[in-house]
Amino acid sequence: MAGRFEGRTAFITGGSRGIGRGIVELLAEEGAKVALIDVNEEALQQTTNDLKEKGYEVFSKVANVVDYEQVENAVKEVNEAFGSIDILVNNAGVIRDNLLFKMTDSDWQTVMDVHLKGSFNAAKAVQKYMVEQKYGRIINISSTSALGNRGQANYAAAKAGLQGFTKTLAIELGKYGITSNSVAPGFIETEMTKETADRIGIKFEDLVSASVSMIPVNRSGKPADIANAVAFFADEKSSFVSGQVLYVAGGPKA
Repeated sequence: MAGRFEGRTAFITGGSRGIGRGIVELLAEEGAKVALIDVNEEALQQTTNDLKEKGYEVFSKVANVVDYEQVENAVKEVNEAFGSIDILVNNAGVIRDNLLFKMTDSDWQTVMDVHLKGSFNAAKAVQKYMVEQKYGRIINISSTSALGNRGQANYAAAKAGLQGFTKTLAIELGKYGITSNSVAPGFIETEMTKETADRIGIKFEDLVSASVSMIPVNRSGKPADIANAVAFFADEKSSFVSGQVLYVAGGPKA
């Protein structure tokens, strides 16, 4: 049976680890040709090799989402290699957590650049191909932190900003057959949450159990949980769903 993304090309930023890798794997499993960019060369190579071993069509390139030229060139190469760009997942992200009084200009700007400017750059680069083909799916990865989270003034502001960006793209691009939606993960076990445990000086297992104690479904999230939500928005059949934010957090609240 053909997968639901057969004949489609998906472009994923920050696709070599964690949530990004989970998304890449699911879309590839379901038939999509996948293109991933990342700044982590080693992880990118590893993920690319793993995917190719499974027989998937993969394009990967080291590129920084903050640099428009790098993103634009990668998108152009993907379109030339695969013949279309149908799905964009803006997933690249970093954290520079600190309480406001200790947060540096660099902590603030780095997070804004990667999440907001990075998503702007990628959306701007892919939209011309999507407009031409009268079809596209843009999915931005937000976070429950958009609702506010101690030590994350920068990250929360960026993730909330992505939701406004998502809704505006939905309004502007809808008439071209392009939808724009956002997935907002709650606590997901990734390299990034491991970094959080290190920062606050506790074992990762303790951070997981503390988080689970507040999650109604009584388990932590995995990258696959986010990938499933992304796949819903990326589906051709979701054409009447646009400008939405889906919280995937194991309960009604962050």
